[in-house]
Amino acid sequence: MAASPPVRTRILDAAALLFYTEGIRAVSADRIIAAAETTKVTFYRYFRTKEELVVAYLQAQSERIREAAGHLSPDPCTGLLELAEAMGAQACVPGFRGCPFINAAAEYPDPASPVRAVILEHRQWLHAEVSGRLAQLGAADPDSLADQLLMLRDGAMVHGYVADPTGVSGALVSGGRAILGSLAA
Repeated sequence: MAASPPVRTRILDAAALLFYTEGIRAVSADRIIAAAETTKVTFYRYFRTKEELVVAYLQAQSERIREAAGHLSPDPCTGLLELAEAMGAQACVPGFRGCPFINAAAEYPDPASPVRAVILEHRQWLHAEVSGRLAQLGAADPDSLADQLLMLRDGAMVHGYVADPTGVSGALVSGGRAILGSLAA
């Protein structure tokens, strides 16, 4: 018989599934406690507030994405293409509900919230990842181009959720290539 994952992991896994599929504010701590098969006392030992749990959930999502980005090609152009393809493919899977960071930002509008701090940190990392590769490609203004590519990515994430996701991957790659075409001009 396989050992059960540690309690904190069970809580985070249950929260991740419920937050992503139903929305953060729509899910009560009691639902997470039941899904994680733990007690309130144990739950609150690990997470004193639901906001602490949301922060941990987003940090885990960011860590997962950063780990995946570590496997991108070191070649800046190939790495950007791989990143766009991975994001586009993500938007095409069954059950896709958009970017967890965009979703959380919509539910936590207060810029002083610890949740927004995690979102900002993740987006700054992603911007730096893209901007750094653009700088390697010789872009005159890599930060501005990174802004454009990330806006395209954000639109693709939303489109993949609210509309037909089947064309997202191709459109994201094509749009990215058009933006990167300005480097050759």
